[in-house]
Amino acid sequence: MKMKKYLLATALVGLGSAPTLAADLAARPYTKAPALAAVYDWTGFYIGVNAGVGLGRDRFQHDWLGVGSVNSFYVSPQGGFGGGQVGYNWQTGSFLGPIVFGIEADIQGAGLDDRTTFSEAGVLRSYSQKLDWFGTARGRIGIAKGPVLSYFTAGFAYANVKTNASASFGGITNTFSNERTAGGWVIGSGVEAALGGNWTGKIEYLYFNLGNKSDLATLGATTPIQTELRENIFRVGLNYRIGGSAYAPVAAANWAGFYLGGNFGSGIGRDRSTLSIPAVPILQTFNLAPDGINGGVQAGYNWQAANWVFGLEADIQGSTQQDDKTCILSCTPGLTAAYDATLPWFGTVRGRLGYSVGSTLFYATGGLAYGSVKTKINTTSFVGPVTQSFEHTKTGWTAGAGIETPFTLLGLLGPNWTTKTEYLYVDLGSTSDNFVFGAVPATATRSVTEHIFRTGINYHFNSPVVAKY
Repeated sequence: MKMKKYLLATALVGLGSAPTLAADLAARPYTKAPALAAVYDWTGFYIGVNAGVGLGRDRFQHDWLGVGSVNSFYVSPQGGFGGGQVGYNWQTGSFLGPIVFGIEADIQGAGLDDRTTFSEAGVLRSYSQKLDWFGTARGRIGIAKGPVLSYFTAGFAYANVKTNASASFGGITNTFSNERTAGGWVIGSGVEAALGGNWTGKIEYLYFNLGNKSDLATLGATTPIQTELRENIFRVGLNYRIGGSAYAPVAAANWAGFYLGGNFGSGIGRDRSTLSIPAVPILQTFNLAPDGINGGVQAGYNWQAANWVFGLEADIQGSTQQDDKTCILSCTPGLTAAYDATLPWFGTVRGRLGYSVGSTLFYATGGLAYGSVKTKINTTSFVGPVTQSFEHTKTGWTAGAGIETPFTLLGLLGPNWTTKTEYLYVDLGSTSDNFVFGAVPATATRSVTEHIFRTGINYHFNSPVVAKY
């Protein structure tokens, strides 16, 4: 899975070359930092709250005619959630620096739901899925550089999943409903940083695999519905450390000036799409769910007033995001619409507003997004196979948040380097394409919305002062 490849790469950045607080990014006369504890110690219990957004990539396969005509499509439960977590950390030394081992459990109330509908020559089919709560029990391992922890996490995940389906024809409606608590595994990564006192803040991505489920549904014919349960969680959290030494941040680093860097990450789409063939009549409403790896470069400039940081940043990304598994209509040699949806590249131009706690910058960001949207539809009808290809350059908007901290790559890089971890929501608007399906007019639409989680490094063209602790 492409998402897991990104998480492994992120873990290497976090565990092998985590951010360091041994350097301030300030072009200012040297001032001795306030007296602190010799080592920031993450050991101890903590309790906290979190909130975020979740997106499912739950692939359904259903032979709705019972004759081998298997549709393949995604139901993508999306929505907000919130909950609490509790955990314990142990900190120990190594040649890489302080290593933190931990355990954490969380429970969330959620409103993740989605519905997909298919209308074909008088038959109306509907599929829906909802997650109203979920939780995890995970181990954590990370490298601590003072009051900043970059970590990898993995463990057990569970969720309450409600699945519904229905089929209506000739005034008769057959329904199917199932509710189960599904269990599986979770992996992820994140960055946590001290805010002052005993408080810390974090940004985190988790990938859930809750297994593959099979249900027998009587929707005209009694046929199996196969479901892959895959969830993507993006969240921020606030923790209170119970006991331990309170953290008194050093003076805010000076982030002002120009910077240049690169980034890599992962993305997943929830592109609401339709296929309309009025003459039949057919109206399909479904999701395209391209996922993959993103990578590119960024440049920006910051201004600063005390601890507040104002900035502009532009980036451009190459992307492998693709969905080539969606097949609708009967998906037989007689009548097929098989999709291949990609997002070859995209970019953003954003403002940033942040607050520097010592050498850690917490920021929100938003602005313009743009990108290339490609949709290929391989159709089969009485005229034989035909490929329809469409490409658009679209503009829209983006919003997100992140954490940026100093970065030394095991001491090989100087104090001008920083690393950032951020989440972006990208909306590139809608496309509409007309073509001929068989011998009749058809229209395909696609609304492009993407969730991006990425890690980057920046080089700042200023003269940072090395803080002495």
